[in-house]
Amino acid sequence: MIKRHCHFTSLSLFIIIAALFMVSCATSGNVKRSIQTVAVWNLDDLSPGVFSQPDLGELLSNQIISYVQESGGYAVIEREQLRLALEELNLGTTSMVDESTRLKLGRISGAQLMVFGGYQVIGKTMRLDLRLVDVETGSVKKAVQETTSALDISGWLDSARAAAEELL
Repeated sequence: MIKRHCHFTSLSLFIIIAALFMVSCATSGNVKRSIQTVAVWNLDDLSPGVFSQPDLGELLSNQIISYVQESGGYAVIEREQLRLALEELNLGTTSMVDESTRLKLGRISGAQLMVFGGYQVIGKTMRLDLRLVDVETGSVKKAVQETTSALDISGWLDSARAAAEELL
């Protein structure tokens, strides 16, 4: 009987070692870094007076999204998903001013990070401010600022791209 017990123990030990070996092989070389998801909101036009051109916020946001997609380090939440989340919460566009509401929409749509910001034209200068915000905590992970000539729209796009690169 003692020999059978030793044989059973040896067999059990072999199975445990084999299982540990298979588990270690399955996880050792093939661990992928999880890609974070980012939602980018249209930039707010904070310009005083008559300059206001709200479509430029969408244009600048699209430039930021293009950079994020090209960088390959992040997955971008499509704006349609954000719109669907907005509809799901039955919120109007006036509620979108509140950053906490935007973060809630980000969580619903699966974003881990959100890019918020605005641009402002004063005189001959355009200033662009971006913030990268953690959706769960609401904390600002990083903030950047770029300036360019207000008369050069291609400079605006370059500034948006440069700010996105610095931000991420």
